[in-house]
Amino acid sequence: MLSESQSIAKLADFLDESFVKATKIIFDCKGRLIVTGIGKSAIIAQKIVATMNSTGTPSLFLHASEAIHGDLGMVQKDDVVICISKSGNSPEIKILIPILKNFGNTLIAITGNMTSFLAKNSDCVLNTTIDSESCPNNLAPTNSTTAQLVMGDALAVCLMEMRHFKPEDFAKYHPGGALGKKLLLKVSAMLVHSLKPMVAPDTSIKKVIFEISEKRLGVTAVINENKVVGIITDGDIRRMLSYRDSFTDLTAKDIMTKNPKMIQSTDMVVDAFNIMEDFSITQLVVVDNGEYKGVLHLHDILKEGIL
Repeated sequence: MLSESQSIAKLADFLDESFVKATKIIFDCKGRLIVTGIGKSAIIAQKIVATMNSTGTPSLFLHASEAIHGDLGMVQKDDVVICISKSGNSPEIKILIPILKNFGNTLIAITGNMTSFLAKNSDCVLNTTIDSESCPNNLAPTNSTTAQLVMGDALAVCLMEMRHFKPEDFAKYHPGGALGKKLLLKVSAMLVHSLKPMVAPDTSIKKVIFEISEKRLGVTAVINENKVVGIITDGDIRRMLSYRDSFTDLTAKDIMTKNPKMIQSTDMVVDAFNIMEDFSITQLVVVDNGEYKGVLHLHDILKEGIL
């Protein structure tokens, strides 16, 4: 582990004008980014492609071996090609590179051998030289593939900054799962089946309890002239019962919490969660332009698996 971390740290010394040039080449590309490699480098290439695609740089993976057996058809004239190889001298690379150069594609090399065939025949070379592998025999790709991966991530991060890539942009490419929900889900989507518990200020406590129990949200809004003037939670009911033997003379307005925390249906669910967390509450009243829309409960957010 220490050996790999030291190899990564040394990469900072290799971020020179070539790295700047490579980033600009990809940024200005009118086609796609094609990332190719063979062996363990091919696996790293696939990860780099996945990162690029999810951060706004259209990319494709091309296996170097399959490329010379028909898959080169995916490479178009405006595409930029990144070729990853530790040695830069593998047989497949020596066949593939001249063909790509003949196509006229701009070629960026990520290699640990700056005197290799790949390095000498590329338009831009990103240096991922390491002192040795972590493997006790100095054979299995370990430090070298980690260095390749980190170099690819560095390119992706710089391209994100150049594109002013924002969280909402990221969300477009991650609509599924917890991450997608966190970035895209709005409060309105959580209110489709809302039962909208509500009582008037002069409603008896008995009816308030029935409303809370029936709607099963642990809360009811208190509505006066179509406006939310307060809320009553099941916690408010318990506190009232702890100091009163009788509540026949009380109404909703006597025990409600005035000026409750509210949110709009167009707001993000993650923002609603943050408000709940900040104020140690489990429900938020949803109001749009003064109109009561329902109640968002913490349990519903947690069920969605957002956080």
